[in-house]
Amino acid sequence: MDERIKKYAEEHIDELKKDIADLCAIPSVLADADGDAPFGQECKRALLAAGDLCEKYGFPTTNYDNYVIAADLDPSLPRYLDMLGHTDVVPAGEGWTVTEPFRVIEKDGSLWGRGTSDDKGPLLTALYAMRAIRECGIPLKKGVRLIMGSDEETGSIDITKYYAKEKEAECTFSPDAEFPLINIEKGQFRGKFEADAPIDGSGVELVSLDAGVALNAVPNRARIVFSRTDKAMLTDACEKLVKRIPIDYEISDDTHVLIIGESAHASTPETGVNAGLASLMLLDHLPVADNKRNRLFKKVLDFFPYGVYDGSGLGIAMTDKEGLSLSATLDLFNVDEKHMSFQFDSRSPLNADDDNCLAVAKKTTEDAGFTFLSPGIVPPHYVPGDSDFVKKLLGAYEDVTGLEGKAVGIGGGTYVHDLKNGVAFGAVLPGIDTRMHGADEFMPIDNLITAVEVYAEAITRICG
Repeated sequence: MDERIKKYAEEHIDELKKDIADLCAIPSVLADADGDAPFGQECKRALLAAGDLCEKYGFPTTNYDNYVIAADLDPSLPRYLDMLGHTDVVPAGEGWTVTEPFRVIEKDGSLWGRGTSDDKGPLLTALYAMRAIRECGIPLKKGVRLIMGSDEETGSIDITKYYAKEKEAECTFSPDAEFPLINIEKGQFRGKFEADAPIDGSGVELVSLDAGVALNAVPNRARIVFSRTDKAMLTDACEKLVKRIPIDYEISDDTHVLIIGESAHASTPETGVNAGLASLMLLDHLPVADNKRNRLFKKVLDFFPYGVYDGSGLGIAMTDKEGLSLSATLDLFNVDEKHMSFQFDSRSPLNADDDNCLAVAKKTTEDAGFTFLSPGIVPPHYVPGDSDFVKKLLGAYEDVTGLEGKAVGIGGGTYVHDLKNGVAFGAVLPGIDTRMHGADEFMPIDNLITAVEVYAEAITRICG
């Protein structure tokens, strides 16, 4: 790689850290549209702040109605490569211990705070790669654009708006995942099942349950209210549950319990501890009545047994020819005195379709007494691993890191899911769990430096 790039990345890391901290201080979580702020004022503020940084460093920007801002490295060149990142984040959630969610601190060689790894930190490493190329005087023959969206976490309406006005570049990568490179993304199948089942006063009852902050994140907190319980009874039940699964709990009075698990991204639910499912399992250790409401709770655990993530409880377990298997996780739990509602997120392989997936889940849940709703299956995404584009990206990664570069498939969906020649490329290095979507999200500083170097090298190879 060009040693000038390496030197630049190392010399500008303090500046990069400050920019990340400032951008992450903006709580850009989806809110209701407000005037010219389609995803709320904070999402707009973060997007504009990122655009201001681009302008500050000499890259002209275009604002697409506060949905997207694009910055061009050299607008005089024909655009060939897009880098696609986002400035919105998932909700803060609970359980932060290192810092407050939107106050970035540096500790143990990392930056800690919401957005440091998903995706404000990686997005700014792509910006700094553009800076490195420009300020080191490295010539390019083709144009590079940094596209910054503000709705990746909750539907990607921003990108739909952008591509209604702009054509796709010949090549696109998103710094919104992991290295080495992701060329296959599973499809997505989400569903909601619900039922009316009022409490009936027959003994101990689960009156309300609230767990989950986002459909694409395993819930790490569950708040439960019971009736006809006392502290001793709840303590005994919780202690028995602790012997089965690794949860913590807090009992505030005779009826209120907080179950504490571990959050995880919905594409890798096995790395978390689902507090919502744990809450329903608590009923096994309480003297609850055999009534409709409790039978439905048991059905939920049949659909999603704790520790089982393959969708077999819904009857939709499957594996495709590439060896990718379906995964499923129940992430939103809403129960009150009269009604219960649950929502799941499933990542579906290449062979999933309406007949073997959606129709089966619908029948399974409705046969059990629920009403089922689904927006349908989002198709999978595939870019050939032997394409010239992929080879150049992996070559840049290998030269900078000294690590093996290979294309892999994942369960998560990224910003490039609907782009013909789009892949996810970094920015998190292999073997690092930065707790994206969870409490105490972080990004190693050395990783940030490496990402700048890899992206700058990739831009040079593709557009030089």
